[in-house]
Amino acid sequence: MIFNPAEENEYEAVCALLVHRFEQWAWENGIDADPFVVEAALDYRHLGTPDGRLGLWDQRHIEEFLLDWVPRTVTVLPDEEPADAPGTLRCLLRYLDAVHLADPRGASLPEVLEAVDAVAPRYAEAMTDRSRWGLAKFWITTAAERGVDVHDEQALQDFVGRAQGGEVPYDPEVLQTIVERHMRSSGPVRSEPQLPVALPGDDVLREQAGRSPVLRQLRGLAEWAGRDRRTLTGSGRLRLSDARELVERLDTGDDTDSVRSSADLPRLNLLVEWAKTARLIRVAKGRLYAVAKAEPVLNDPLALWRRAFDAFRELPSPVRGGRGGRYGVSVLFGEYDVYDVVLPDVLATLYSLPYPMPWPRLRDTVNLAYRSSSLLEVLATDSIGFGQADDDLRTVLGVLEDLGAIECHQGMADPVFADLAMSENDLEGWAGTPAEDDDDLETPSGILPGMPTGLAGPLDDALLDETLSGDALLDGAPPDDALLSDALLDDEATQRARKLKSELNSGPVELIRLTDLGTDSVRRRLLAEGRDAPLIGELAQAAPAGLLGVLADHYDPESARAELTAWIAVHGDRSAALEQLVRAVRTMPFRTRAEAMLDVLVSSLDDGELLLRSLRSDPSLAPTALSLLARREILTPEDLTEPESLLMVAESLLQLCEATGADGVREVLRQQGREAEEALRAALASGHPDREGLADLQALAERVPWERKAHVGLVQQRGHRKNGRRGGKRRR
Repeated sequence: MIFNPAEENEYEAVCALLVHRFEQWAWENGIDADPFVVEAALDYRHLGTPDGRLGLWDQRHIEEFLLDWVPRTVTVLPDEEPADAPGTLRCLLRYLDAVHLADPRGASLPEVLEAVDAVAPRYAEAMTDRSRWGLAKFWITTAAERGVDVHDEQALQDFVGRAQGGEVPYDPEVLQTIVERHMRSSGPVRSEPQLPVALPGDDVLREQAGRSPVLRQLRGLAEWAGRDRRTLTGSGRLRLSDARELVERLDTGDDTDSVRSSADLPRLNLLVEWAKTARLIRVAKGRLYAVAKAEPVLNDPLALWRRAFDAFRELPSPVRGGRGGRYGVSVLFGEYDVYDVVLPDVLATLYSLPYPMPWPRLRDTVNLAYRSSSLLEVLATDSIGFGQADDDLRTVLGVLEDLGAIECHQGMADPVFADLAMSENDLEGWAGTPAEDDDDLETPSGILPGMPTGLAGPLDDALLDETLSGDALLDGAPPDDALLSDALLDDEATQRARKLKSELNSGPVELIRLTDLGTDSVRRRLLAEGRDAPLIGELAQAAPAGLLGVLADHYDPESARAELTAWIAVHGDRSAALEQLVRAVRTMPFRTRAEAMLDVLVSSLDDGELLLRSLRSDPSLAPTALSLLARREILTPEDLTEPESLLMVAESLLQLCEATGADGVREVLRQQGREAEEALRAALASGHPDREGLADLQALAERVPWERKAHVGLVQQRGHRKNGRRGGKRRR
């Protein structure tokens, strides 16, 4: 239920399978639903969200899908009735729950249905609000309203010519709004998957937060400001006498002997701005005072710590350098500030790592980010350059250490980091991804007003969501070639790779890792951004099918074992808990998912192989168990009885059907000829428990133009081909 964006063929097959099964389910339950809306909903979760989890829905997804994605991407021609997207979405959510594909970490079924009901009254207005439309929808609708047959390529080309010549009336203000929104948003970027993390409870985190030196200083500053207010200078700074008092009271470490202004006390200034950003203190009419509403936060160490952590990312750049006090030409803090990009990436890099990050590796990773940015030319000529950038990064890490977000200690780096030391090949990413060769591009004869240049592909039926959507823009073009000389790519790359490997292997280095507090707050931020950040123990109350599905899709083996152990402990008797889990696999209607669920269950149990062997004779699970036993090389073909061999053939064909789609199965059967025909007949007579799947195979067999030629081996393929379903289907 999750695919990398590059897994286009695999996603296409699963999307087709889900839509097909949904249509059958809806018909059996007397439900009138639009399969196109189902496909649009799956596309939205796959392509339009950072996490891509098809089975996880909550209120924000429902609102964005109905009020943004559908109005922007789904075109309703003048002679068509708009689809009942809210009604179909309700049915899809019910279906995902009924077949145990809903992710248990999302909202419950009653909650998502209530969310659809809340958004539904606004859907019709959103669909008719032209300012919400995408570029493709705007021009296709405009063409159709002018009587153009939008399925006729030549008619569309003629329309483009008239629009370019100013002969087609349209609302320029609406078009400008659409273009501006399109230029502002490049769409969501699929986030990298995160390993599950383990965290203590809030009571432990609260006790850890209470030991933070920064929290003591922030609380002390708010208490000093008080409700009586402290007078500031005309420029809005602390008076020098007050500043000296605070340096001693808060133990900031600033040198007050030779300063003439509180502006020369960097650590104190950092704390003041930090407290302002965290809404603990504020300035009004030239005075500084504590915010009364912040008192509950000041009294709760964990709440205060979380607010301080979030505020640190929002600090104005001139005061971020708490320890070093250097605010000159700086990558992180100066005129070329990239702090807002670097800090989240650094924290995400440290998040869920199984080993502490060595400073040299983190430093060079951040340098790589600088080099891929437009700052490269500045850094290459600036007198401070990367050395200052490294100092700035150390400053940030020092403040995070004082806060209690990271821990640093000396030690040997894990060998995995030396293995990952930058090579010359790593530097290819510095220049960005080269644009595709011009010879491979097809350019339409004209561009409509407001459309970006560089669109590829002919004006055909797929134009509705490909040619004119803006998604076909040529992206990934490298920066100015002058910024990356051959010497930089070759000589410096080699030197830096050798230096990094030497640093990591020659002796102890500084090792950096997130603390529990840091991990907790980074995870909270990731979740707020809509990203997936699994937490060991969060599935303790999940339904068995939901548990196994999430473990199969998102968990590494060690984390899956820990999560499953916790789930079994919560559910009391181990035998009864295992029976629930096995029953969940038994009732899963999708063959590939059932095998994945059983695989993760068996892999996470000490006696998993015994369980797997015991299911060999289970009437419902025998095909899945036999497939896993063969895949793990516990059984060989010679170990199988004749009925078991037939079950294996049937299971292989059914999984092939799910993995490649109907077109893929037809092609495989056609190519393998007589032997495939015989295998299919054997599968249909095997007694496999998936009667619905066998019926689909029977229907496929009746449409296959068999080729009478022999091939070696039974049909065992599970390759991935694009099923062709979406490419030839007209889109609204």
